[in-house]
Amino acid sequence: MRKEDFYFDLPEELIAQDPLEDRSSSRLLVLDKETGEVEHRVFKDVIDYLEPGDCLVINETKVIPARLFGAKVGTDAKIEVLLLKRGENDTWETLVRPGKKAKIGTRISFGEGLLVGEVVDVVEEGNRLIRFEYEGIFEEILDQLGQMPLPPYITHQLEDKNRYQTVYAKHSGSAAAPTAGLHFTPELLQKIEEKGIEIARVTLHVGLGTFRPVKVENILEHHMHSEFYMVSNEAAEKINRAKDNGKRVFCVGTTSCRTVESAADENGRMKECSGWTEIFIYPGYEFKVLDCLITNFHLPESTLVMLVSALAGREQVLAAYDEAIKERYRFFSFGDAMIIK
Repeated sequence: MRKEDFYFDLPEELIAQDPLEDRSSSRLLVLDKETGEVEHRVFKDVIDYLEPGDCLVINETKVIPARLFGAKVGTDAKIEVLLLKRGENDTWETLVRPGKKAKIGTRISFGEGLLVGEVVDVVEEGNRLIRFEYEGIFEEILDQLGQMPLPPYITHQLEDKNRYQTVYAKHSGSAAAPTAGLHFTPELLQKIEEKGIEIARVTLHVGLGTFRPVKVENILEHHMHSEFYMVSNEAAEKINRAKDNGKRVFCVGTTSCRTVESAADENGRMKECSGWTEIFIYPGYEFKVLDCLITNFHLPESTLVMLVSALAGREQVLAAYDEAIKERYRFFSFGDAMIIK
């Protein structure tokens, strides 16, 4: 299986630069994975495809304002730091630009010394381990100094930080939003629950590896980054109940999908657990839990397109993407959505 098998040509003007005013008014392409048939709807119509007893799995991770702009102590050299993974003793794995200015021992000041970081190690792929010094509460300082880590294909400034956050975001730790969830409003979620659909809340902290391109031609040689996930006993019971009753599990986004597929045993049973996952889902994968997927439109040759293709078949997915391009759907993080049923 080759990377180029998942290529499609996307006009740049279809990359959404700004979120819509009404989250749930995005367009919705509905793909039947059995027949390949496509329908065109509006996102709030997603409720029409959910039936009482089904389980909707959402990812409660919260994006942290992980992009920091500082200067090398003692110089005017500007340095940008992106927080990726929290370690112990106020140490974070980070992505630093420009890396050559961040040798071990380099000290970086943010917000005129409100936060100071020291590079203590260089790790995999050139990432830096930075230990931070500050007075007060780290999260409050980060909220004051940090910016939302928007993907590189979004060039517009985000006016409202909350628009790159789901309405149900709860547990801080992501370097990127679980973007399929951006379409939900509190009102839509309430209507879904009132219809008798159970909502299972899980957490997977999204790493920037989500956006990292596949660099190998043979996709089987690609190594996924690791991400931390948590499944509560309540969420596990809701998912198991839907399965026991012959109902369907709808995952909101590839992150919820990767969470349940990582946490399930070989029989597709869920239990309370947490851990790190490097799961890579591509065509040929047998889904243990997920039946249907609500997702956005993803980058060509990305691991996310490969995951979607595992569920609905590569040719059907690429045909649906061609249809979306023809119909001028909006792509990527702030774009429109699709449901694979």
